[in-house]
Amino acid sequence: MSSAAGFPCDVDPALVSVLRAQKSEPPEEEFILTCLLMVFVAVSIPRLARNENTVYKPLYAAHANNSHCLAQAVNTLFAALFTFCGRAQDIEERLKEFLALASSSLLRLGKENDKDVVRNRDATYILLHQIVEESPFLTMDLLEACFPYALIRNAYHAVHRAGGREQ
Repeated sequence: MSSAAGFPCDVDPALVSVLRAQKSEPPEEEFILTCLLMVFVAVSIPRLARNENTVYKPLYAAHANNSHCLAQAVNTLFAALFTFCGRAQDIEERLKEFLALASSSLLRLGKENDKDVVRNRDATYILLHQIVEESPFLTMDLLEACFPYALIRNAYHAVHRAGGREQ
């Protein structure tokens, strides 16, 4: 109702209603599947560093392959899916788990020495920062607890320096 009145909502009510209209599993199975999807997305983020198009363009504040859209997608979809499962009260806790998993995966990426693996590591660090910035459920304090902000600051510095050379 608040969405119809024009007030912003943390959970997209239209998406939740579309999910409810679909034939689905029992809520407990949906919850398990949603948790598994969340884990899959979190541990897959470092694979973007291998993609040659995962380059952050500071001029546009976007990634060349549109991976910056994942920030909005993660927040919107997981909030709607957990609400659909009847676990709206758990959204913040589940997204904290997502942040911990994604951070851990990205920190492991920092230990890699292979140039192909770490080619666009800075862009994926920025993506993690964007996920937290766009989330109504996550805070920068939580990010700092899981992932050193110095790495994000250095990533922004590196992409701005590289962006200046491209122009």
